[in-house]
Amino acid sequence: ARSILLEDGGALHVGSENCPYRSKAIISLYGKATEGASVEGYGKKFLGVGRGGILELHGRKPRSWTLLAKTLYPGGLRHGRYVSEKRWSSRGLNVCIVDAGTAQVMAADRFDTHLFVDEGRRLKEFLVHQAPGSVVAMAVGDSAAKSLTLETRLFLRSLLHSKSILHLQHRQPWALIGILGDDASSTVEDAEPSQGNRTSRLVMAAKDFKTYEGSSFRITAYSGWIKGVPHHGFKVEMSEGIILDLVDEVTSWLPGEEIVIASTDYSMHQAEAFRLLPCSECQSNQVKIDGNPLYLHMGEIVDGVDMRAEVGILTRNILIQGEMEDSCYGPNHCQFFSFDTFGGQIKKNFTSVHMAGVELKHMGQQILGSYSVHFHLTGDVDERGGYSPPSYLDNLAIHHCFSRCVAIHGANGLLVKDTIGYDTLGHCFFLEDGTEQRNTFHHNLGLLTKAGTILPTDRNEAMCLALRENVHGDYIPVPGTDCMAVSSFWIANPNNNLIENAAAGAQDVGIWYIFHRVPTGQSEGQYPTGQSELTPLGTFYNNRAHSNFKAGLFLGKGVKTSKASAENPREYLTVDNARFRPHQDADPRKPRAPAVIDGLIAFKNNDHGAWARGGDIVFRNCGFADNGIGLTLASDGTFPIDEGCSLEVTHSIFVGESNNVGSQGGRNSYWGRGAGGEYRTLPRNKSFPIRGFQIYDGPVRLTKCTFRKFTPTADRYASAIGFFMKNAWQISPQNNVSLVKIEKSVGLRVFLGQPGQWFGDNNSDGDKVAIFHDLDGSVTGFPDTFVGRLDNYLIRHPGCLIVTRWNGMICAGKYAQLYIQARRPENLTLSIARAAYHSHPLRLQGVHKGVSYQQYQPVVMLEQAYIVQWDGRAPEDVILYPINFNRGDWLHVALCYPKGTVFTVVGDLYQRRTGRARGVTRYAAASSYLRVVNERNERLFYFDDASGEYKYKEGKINTLLPIFQSSSPVPPPPCMLLGRTQKCIY
Repeated sequence: ARSILLEDGGALHVGSENCPYRSKAIISLYGKATEGASVEGYGKKFLGVGRGGILELHGRKPRSWTLLAKTLYPGGLRHGRYVSEKRWSSRGLNVCIVDAGTAQVMAADRFDTHLFVDEGRRLKEFLVHQAPGSVVAMAVGDSAAKSLTLETRLFLRSLLHSKSILHLQHRQPWALIGILGDDASSTVEDAEPSQGNRTSRLVMAAKDFKTYEGSSFRITAYSGWIKGVPHHGFKVEMSEGIILDLVDEVTSWLPGEEIVIASTDYSMHQAEAFRLLPCSECQSNQVKIDGNPLYLHMGEIVDGVDMRAEVGILTRNILIQGEMEDSCYGPNHCQFFSFDTFGGQIKKNFTSVHMAGVELKHMGQQILGSYSVHFHLTGDVDERGGYSPPSYLDNLAIHHCFSRCVAIHGANGLLVKDTIGYDTLGHCFFLEDGTEQRNTFHHNLGLLTKAGTILPTDRNEAMCLALRENVHGDYIPVPGTDCMAVSSFWIANPNNNLIENAAAGAQDVGIWYIFHRVPTGQSEGQYPTGQSELTPLGTFYNNRAHSNFKAGLFLGKGVKTSKASAENPREYLTVDNARFRPHQDADPRKPRAPAVIDGLIAFKNNDHGAWARGGDIVFRNCGFADNGIGLTLASDGTFPIDEGCSLEVTHSIFVGESNNVGSQGGRNSYWGRGAGGEYRTLPRNKSFPIRGFQIYDGPVRLTKCTFRKFTPTADRYASAIGFFMKNAWQISPQNNVSLVKIEKSVGLRVFLGQPGQWFGDNNSDGDKVAIFHDLDGSVTGFPDTFVGRLDNYLIRHPGCLIVTRWNGMICAGKYAQLYIQARRPENLTLSIARAAYHSHPLRLQGVHKGVSYQQYQPVVMLEQAYIVQWDGRAPEDVILYPINFNRGDWLHVALCYPKGTVFTVVGDLYQRRTGRARGVTRYAAASSYLRVVNERNERLFYFDDASGEYKYKEGKINTLLPIFQSSSPVPPPPCMLLGRTQKCIY
């Protein structure tokens, strides 16, 4: 059909929930994008369910997907498929020794018995030293007879029971396979009479074996001449059909059906599809596949992390498919796609829809709203909406489709279960407007999720730069921040459930929780501003994310919810900033509702295993392995708007370089030596600094976790704990680590960076103030100590232990932060020095560019004196925020101003959530600095007009915010250091 529309009581039934259809049913949707008229609300080439329509499709439901129970090696063999083919320069007897129990090639050599008599002696010695039971494969290259002595011929006849070797002639093709120590029945050979450099066929000897693991394989040797060119070679490869061992019973998978095996490496393109063969010898958890795998697919729990490959069945007995043209045409973005992308589509706005046991192929179109399966503005589709039973998608196989897998748009309460999305364009399992809630994704598999053109977040770099119709003016998008976000699971509202899903390969991200500050598209106005960011997270339990480029899991960021304009020229729905701050009932006045990420498995993601920003967020029972960076936790921002929020990871494992070494090819870019000397695939590139847990902002907590196999190499650093690189932002001294287990295989526990590739000059503000608190000494060996950068003299003291390999130091003490905001001007470099190390000031550039104020965020040692100066005219307005101070904490601060400066100094209690200040108190000028120090309960400051120093003691209450406003008739020059005294020079 060109289209099918069900409405006003119209219904389409294939089978039923209680009586699934057992035969084959196919619905084919045909038509070109350039043909015919569109149907309003549906478009072209569709199966539509309108108001009052009913769609009930119930096919046979095989087990949707499971995991490999035994590793599948390239070629099906543990040591890989072996192929050696040579032509010239291989004259003589060529020999290959194979272990019959493992199919591993143990040795190979060439013996030029055509030209050299001694080569026969060397051949005898070579064979005598091989282990009994080894398989010997031999083949003539070019010619081997001229200098092959009778003694050597007799030796070979006796050892390998050859019938032809005694009479081997010049340029005679000959091949043999035999077993050392076995009888004549084990030998296979083939020969062709000598015809000079012309033969009618290649002679071939082949014999089947079985490994200790039960895998059948064949060894082949061949020899001959083709068009005057000598050929010989050896093959060690699986016999016809490879048996897969799977975790679950799969008797519902039938011969002739197609399966897909997910990548377990960095590249999603190592996913491979195979046809099933009949297999009478298979157990209930085994199937036999046709073809040879090109890549390694893990079937094991490796170094404590479950890396077993997902295996899914793509065939169903009910098939809905689009009929396609041979190539791209017309308005279908042919500059990006060589193939036809105008597939079929299913769009639902219905009375009742249930689909189970259905295959969808060549569905979806690169048109907004024309998706493979699309629930469109249906509202509540469960009991709340009056549906009994609630609507569901169960056991669907959606593959080779051109726009999403399942799009949920303005729909709530949908169950999507046991569904596979494979080789699709754009976000696969997709929530659209940010209003979609209470939907449950249970045991679904998304893999090979590629870029599409529809939304900015679907696009790759080329698409992002080329598709500029919806930007303002001449704005050129920045692909890395505006686009490049395509994800297997795109979750636009946190109040949805993800349980036991696998995101097994997307061009960018596996699972992305993205936030719409206001509802977008056709759902505008359905909730107040900011509600999505405050909404508690639904259930997140036992999900897997691997073989993605940017991240396995990304929890943070939002989409731009305003149209492109001169003020903000970026396209609507590009990636934007957002902060996840979950509270009960999405009400910031109520207690926080911690978001729990329970049981995440993240491995072989090029950049991040997981990234999360906001709070409160807790990761527990997680496994991170072979990621560029295992996990980054970032706080709620420069100033946590949700004061007191934090992030935590607990009871989890981090692995730097596991025993899963991966495979070359499949668009894996980097292959090099690991820390153990083995060759393996690598994340990002050969020099990328691998980190297990990355600290950013804060406060964050790392507790009860295990680290293993983080060891630097000559090419790159690898550390269990690291910091965000090129960091302009704050790092909190409240970041803390406790009860961690760092195994002996960790060669570098902590690394604070150094100038060079990836780290830049390692001189940004956040780089300089990096710090965390080792509560129990499980990282450093010294309880209640802090780890900071070794050149930070704001926190350093004589008792610190320098650890040069870390570029760090271990210090005991009390530390907090002093945020300094400056206005008029706001482009100055701040210099802050501790009195004890006055000649080692810390210079900070500030975190903002092109805004009305600048903010500096040093970490300071408490109960110390500091002096602040600038590289230009002192700012007219300065605000000091004591951050992470406890009651009774204090420090002395002196600021440089010119003589004659008139001050207004006030303090207040500032509520960051509401932006309101209370308790405003004016500070009085004191007659001496001693009075400021001694009269602690008074609000006092002192200005030494002779030296140009303003002196102030931070109060005991950590929320007191003194604001200094100054005026000066002329801009003073910069302050300078003169010996041990800080003065302004006029």
